[in-house]
Order: sequence, then C-alpha cells, then structure tokens
Amino acid sequence: MMAKDDEEPQRPPVSDLGRLQEAELGDIAERLRELAATKDRLQGLLNAVLAISRELDLSSVLHRIVTTAMDLVGARYGALGVLHESGEFLEEFIAVGLTEQERDDLAEVEFPHGRGVLGYLIRHPESLRVEDIRSHPASAGFPPGHPRMRTLLGVAISVRGEIYGDLYLSERHDGRPFDGADEEVVVALAGAAGIAIENARLFGQIRDSAETFQRLLLPTLPDVRPFTAAAIYRPAAEPNRLGGDWYDAVILPDGAVGVVIGDVVGHDLHAAAAMAQTRSMLRALLYDRRTPPSSILTQLDHTLHATTLNPITTALLARIEPRDDGWSLHWSTAGHLPPLLITADQRAEYLRADPGIPLGINTAHARPDHSRPLPAGATLIFFTDGLVEHPAHAIDEGLDALAAVATTHADQPLQDFVQTLADHHPSDGHDDMAILALRTPPAT
Repeated sequence: MMAKDDEEPQRPPVSDLGRLQEAELGDIAERLRELAATKDRLQGLLNAVLAISRELDLSSVLHRIVTTAMDLVGARYGALGVLHESGEFLEEFIAVGLTEQERDDLAEVEFPHGRGVLGYLIRHPESLRVEDIRSHPASAGFPPGHPRMRTLLGVAISVRGEIYGDLYLSERHDGRPFDGADEEVVVALAGAAGIAIENARLFGQIRDSAETFQRLLLPTLPDVRPFTAAAIYRPAAEPNRLGGDWYDAVILPDGAVGVVIGDVVGHDLHAAAAMAQTRSMLRALLYDRRTPPSSILTQLDHTLHATTLNPITTALLARIEPRDDGWSLHWSTAGHLPPLLITADQRAEYLRADPGIPLGINTAHARPDHSRPLPAGATLIFFTDGLVEHPAHAIDEGLDALAAVATTHADQPLQDFVQTLADHHPSDGHDDMAILALRTPPAT
C-alpha cells in the first residue's frame, strides 16, 4: 500500500475548475479594463495639458481650462473663479455648459463672488468633493433661475505659490458623483493650468509692452486745418502683435499737407525699428524738398539702400496742395494699395494708378506721379493691407467690403469713422493695420 503522503492530491471537479478559471479571467479582464481606462485618462490629461499650453491669450487659457476639465471627468457644468488680489472674493467668473435658456434665466443675477460652497473653497483651498451641495454646511442655496446642481468637484489653482482661483465642476453626465479618480486628474490639470496661466500673463505683459513701444513710434497728428484728420493703429492678432505699419502727416513749408502711409514687411522688433527709421527719413525728406512725391520716394529708396539693411517696404506719399478752386492731391506709391475717396454724396472711388515697386527692390526703377482735384467735403482714406487682406478671399473682395463700410459710415465724425473702419475690417485680423483719414473742407 502507498503511504498517505504519497497519495495524489484530489483535484476539483471539472465544473468547479471551469468556474474558477472564469472568475480569474473575469478579474484579469476587469484589471485590464481599469488599466485601459487609466491609460485613456492619462492620455486625455496629456492632451488637455498640451491644448492649454498652446494658448497665449489669458482669457482663452481660462476658458480652455474649464472646458478641458469638463471633458476629462464628463461634467455637464464647469466654471473658474478668479480671485481678487485680496484673496477674499471672486472678481471674475467664467461659466461653461449653461444653455441659452439658463443664461437668460440668470441674466439679472450677479455672478458669484465667493459665498456658500464656492466661498468655502476660497477659505479652504484643498480639493473638495460634494455629493449633495444643498446638504453641505456652507451651502447658501442657489439664486432664482439657477439650474439644479447636486454634485460638486472643486480644486484650487495656484500660480507661483499663490492661489489664483478655483475650478468648479458639477453634474457628471452619467449621473454618478465625482470619485477619487476624477479628483486626481483635475488636481493634475490644475497644476498644469497654473503654469499656463503664468505663461499667458507673462506673454500679455510682453505683448502690451511691445504694443506700447510701437505706439510711441507713431506720431501725433498735427493740426491740419482747414482739413480734419484722424488716424488709428491696430496691432496684429495673437501671437505676433508687433509690426511695421505706420502713418504720418505734416504741414509743409509751402502750405501743402504731406500724408504718408507705409508698411515694413515683418512682425518683430526689427520691423518696428525699420519702420521708425524709414518714417523719420521720409518725414525729413518730405519737409525739406518741394519736389514731386515720386522723387522723394526715389531718394528715400537710395538712402535706405546705402545706409540700412531694412526689409522691403511699401509706402504711399501724397501732397495735398491748394489751388484756386479748391485742393489737389498729388501722390506716388511704392507698391502700396490705392487710397479710397468718399465724396460728400457718399460715392466711393479707389484712386487706382500705377503702384510702382516697393522700396528695397530696385533703386533704378522709375516711379510715376499721379494727381487729381479733391472735391469739397470729401473723405480720403489711406490704409495698410492688414485692413483688407484675408487668405480666403481675393484682395478685391476686401477692398469692396471696405468701400461699403466707408460709404455707410462716411457721415460720422472722423475719429469715430476710422474707429468704425478698424472695428469692421474685412481682413482676418492677423496683420497689423494703420488707417489715416483726411476730410476736405465743405463747400462754402
């Protein structure tokens, strides 16, 4: 007989073995699903961080933070409250997810300033998960018209060690309360959000300083009576705001009015510096020489070629001279768009003529002069291509659109008029723009 220890162990019945294997396979499948979900969530977090970091405008960054947080946890509502510098209340509140009807219902309600559960997170900047907002000890209820919200996930956002604001999420689409995994991913997002906010703020400071620098390079228009004049400059859209557009006007010794509009190719400090240099040279030549505009542009081209490495530049130079029965416009262009004339009876005409070639291409090329009388009560508009160019449309479409806006609003005071042209520009806004308008005296 075999000893007891030598007996073969009893195996479970085949049916029990199958159930054990099914259970183990089920556990493995569940773990694989969890790993896949974790991987998907981590990938979603990475994509969200990358999306936020691409934004440079602060308001866009804040809005993107809210929408990406909502996507990561499947929340129906999201908001970001920006703290006042005192740290005691919210000075800005960006809400996302409200329907048009819900926004209409809340139209008369002041945005939250940090009371109730929202205020609790300000005073206790640790992440907060609430399954029933109304039952929370800090709850102050909702204002009339506010959508019903039950769950809340709140996370503080810090910038350089200081609390910048709070991110609020409410109501998962699946109806379940927020869980620990939701909290972890939103906390991670908040860390990246703080860096993106700081980058946007720094970029905004640099952008504003650059824009201020460029505006300081542009002149204040002189008193050009009996004409009236107005000008406006708009920087390019993000991210490149510094450019080479400029305008100028000057009373000349012979009683004529000199007008200049120009555009140096490029969007950087070099373009802005080249613009300042070119503008100064042209103003000096225009004031010193009583020669036709074409010869002044030719001399400018020679001077720039001999003394600088400036980029290609387009420009239009005009002299408005008195005559016995009114005024006459004499002009020459260096590859620039034609001026737009709006008559007193609101008819539009582009003063199309041989545009010549831009400065910095061929100094030996002859430049033509053009002239025509100016009617009384007319508005003459000089502008750069940033006002009308759009990559999806032909330039003539932009010119036609500008003429339509100009004739519609030609009766406005001149400063309001150039503001309207800049506000309703037909371009894509990705280039800086300069506008100078001059109005002749009315008929007497």
